[in-house]
Amino acid sequence: MTEFDLLVRGGTVVDGTGSAPFAADVAVRNGRIAAVGRLEGATAGTVINARGRLVMPGFVDAHVHADAVLERRDVWEAMLRQGVTTVILGQDGLSFAPGTAATVDYVARYFAAVDGPPPEAFRQGCTVAEFLAYYDRKTPLNAAYLVPLGTVRHRVLGAQDQPAGDRLGELVRLVDQGLDEGAVGVSTGLEYVPGIFADLAELVALCRTAARLGAPYVSHLRSYEGGTAPGMDEARELGKVTGVPIHVSHYRGLAEPLLGRLEQCRADGVDVTFDAYPHLYGNTILAMKALPPSVQVGGVEATVQRLADPSVRAELARSWFPSVEESLSSAIFGYIAAASYRWAEGHTVAQACERTGLSFGELICEVLVASDLAVGAIIPAPGGDDSDVRALLRDDRHMGCSDAIYLGGHPHPRGWGAFARFLGHHTRELGDWTWAQAAWHLAGHPARRFQLADRGSIAEGCVADLVVVDPATVTDHATYDNPRQLATGVADVVVAGEPVLRDGALTGATPGRALRRGESGL
Repeated sequence: MTEFDLLVRGGTVVDGTGSAPFAADVAVRNGRIAAVGRLEGATAGTVINARGRLVMPGFVDAHVHADAVLERRDVWEAMLRQGVTTVILGQDGLSFAPGTAATVDYVARYFAAVDGPPPEAFRQGCTVAEFLAYYDRKTPLNAAYLVPLGTVRHRVLGAQDQPAGDRLGELVRLVDQGLDEGAVGVSTGLEYVPGIFADLAELVALCRTAARLGAPYVSHLRSYEGGTAPGMDEARELGKVTGVPIHVSHYRGLAEPLLGRLEQCRADGVDVTFDAYPHLYGNTILAMKALPPSVQVGGVEATVQRLADPSVRAELARSWFPSVEESLSSAIFGYIAAASYRWAEGHTVAQACERTGLSFGELICEVLVASDLAVGAIIPAPGGDDSDVRALLRDDRHMGCSDAIYLGGHPHPRGWGAFARFLGHHTRELGDWTWAQAAWHLAGHPARRFQLADRGSIAEGCVADLVVVDPATVTDHATYDNPRQLATGVADVVVAGEPVLRDGALTGATPGRALRRGESGL
């Protein structure tokens, strides 16, 4: 008789490699999978009955904004109830490391509607190593990190529209240090300040080390305009010049031209992947979509001062707001910092205009100024429909993400339902994936792309991050009207061999590791 720490008995294993599911028990010892197979004589201190359910590797959320909220129990529950066990942080080129106190303060203000206020330990600045160490064994979730190039740029150059020039070497050293400290790649947000001011030459220099390490360049593109993602041309050129693997964030829009752009990359020898979530609406800071870059130069204070100037408002009303009003009138306010406008959370911009009697441009300026720009909006996709979403999900270069933002009175539902929707709607109901493909898209593929050692698959020697899924009932319940509804169908989750969700309830265990590139964390 063999004694193990934990035994998942009687389930169907979907191992994350894309191979066909097979009936097997999974035994765990010292945080790793010790055996997979028919283990009739085995015993364990903890036994999970998985009969009638699928045993899958823990899912990796390839794009999520949890940098400041990963200690919240409601966030743990939202993720674990969908089977997510690992998150990739440092997205869109903006987070807290490697930042000085001034840069952390900038990110906290500019991205207030995305990331929220940083943990107190980060406020005086932090390195990538310190960021990772902070979250190690503090939550049930594993956390990996991308070096955010916008943060690096702000630390050296501020929020100004200027070339790196003779300070480029300082940026390179910070990026290289972050990668040396375990970051799994680098990220950009080329529609956000200050990332929007970086040119291709700067990006080439900052990606050289990542290319040598095989670490991906993860990009919120410079443009997703019209659903065709013209910003892909820049990403493809970067991949051609440096050889860095390209990973496109929240790739969405019209499937035919988007898939065509991926094929152009392949034809040019560029290694490209992407993540996408299964929803038509996105979620971002309103200022990025509602204001021209010229108004945002200099950061939050400079932008607010401009918006308070009647002459600037008049010029925007004449030459800018007419170009964005149609696309943004149906946007839903998800987060508004100003108490005087918090009633508008859950309302569209058009509805708020009607209630206040303000024009589109007047409302945008008033809400942004009152909130110090801290306004988040849920915005329709730049073209495309459900058929485009499905076509992108079926592509073998895809991996799952939520792009979740866990802030505001009316957040996007994807943080509570994206992965459950992948499983229930797209796998069980629509058949876009087989269960084997689902495990690959949600676990195996991202684990390999981000060099998460010994994760993303169920095999002897792998870290025991395990999810038990009921294929008949797994479902998302979060909607645009009621976004915080928890998913069902995932009741048992194990991280590093420890149960963190049992019978649908948090256990309180916090075995989540800080994951450094190429290291298992055990």
